[in-house]
Amino acid sequence: MTRHFLDVDDLSPSELADVLSLAAEFKKNGSPSELSGQTLAMLFEKPSTRTRLSFETGMTQLGGHAVFMGPEHTHLDHGEPVSDTGRVLSRYVDFVMGRVFDHDCLVEMAEYATVPIINGLSDIAHPCQSLADLLTIREFVEAQDASEPASGHGPRAFEDVSVAWVGDGNNVLNSFAIAASTVGLDLTVATPEGYEPSSDALGRANDRGRSPALTNDPEEAVADADIVYTDVWVSMGEEDEREEKLAAFDGFQLNDDLRPDSAHVMHCLPAHRGEEITGGVLESDRSLAWNQAENRLHAQKALLAYLDEKR
Repeated sequence: MTRHFLDVDDLSPSELADVLSLAAEFKKNGSPSELSGQTLAMLFEKPSTRTRLSFETGMTQLGGHAVFMGPEHTHLDHGEPVSDTGRVLSRYVDFVMGRVFDHDCLVEMAEYATVPIINGLSDIAHPCQSLADLLTIREFVEAQDASEPASGHGPRAFEDVSVAWVGDGNNVLNSFAIAASTVGLDLTVATPEGYEPSSDALGRANDRGRSPALTNDPEEAVADADIVYTDVWVSMGEEDEREEKLAAFDGFQLNDDLRPDSAHVMHCLPAHRGEEITGGVLESDRSLAWNQAENRLHAQKALLAYLDEKR
């Protein structure tokens, strides 16, 4: 049976742990040419920097090849059914990654494809970002262990880390909530009223262990946080909601007043400095954003290698 990766819970908890360990191994020691002669088709309906470069570079480092296909390069949503695209691509390539507007497009493609379909971003989920986020938090935990005197209690784990999300309940948060629950992170989510993560994502997070604590008070959320995570308030395709959202998110900016002195900061990028986060906080020595960006490469290489192994 073909394995797809449309959201984080397509991997079991043990599989997710295996992918993270493989990603850490690839980052430390480099990756062998595990996908020599294989091809990844990359379907893009939305612009991208990190998604395209990380997947394309990752396939090259794994010995394979990636083909970029923008909106003008395919018949996707231009007269050819998604089902046909999935079946035809399966005859040409070994993997398909889609960065799309409508999540259902990937779901339908996965129904007909005989090669792994990977969600590079959709309107409701961004699971590849969550893999990079977990790898980044894993490194944060390891760095904390290395810098602190031996406590006699053994190394810290995900369960010992408190994360606060401050901002919009968007696709990035939907997937991160499921990921956090899977590994046992203590997650508190602060959004303005009406901008919470989807009920579906919260239910699936609960199925994995526990759903995040929800609040409309950002100060309450960050009070005891080891890591504070934010993202843009106005996502691609929401430009007509910009003024309404900027007003709704007043008081949710991640700045020197809304961040414990000891807390580190995550942002999946691109960042709108002066809106959801200040430049000073993003550029501070407690920012993990650049590690997150790099870890897209390592996490996605591990995912590709893992999906190939499971075929």
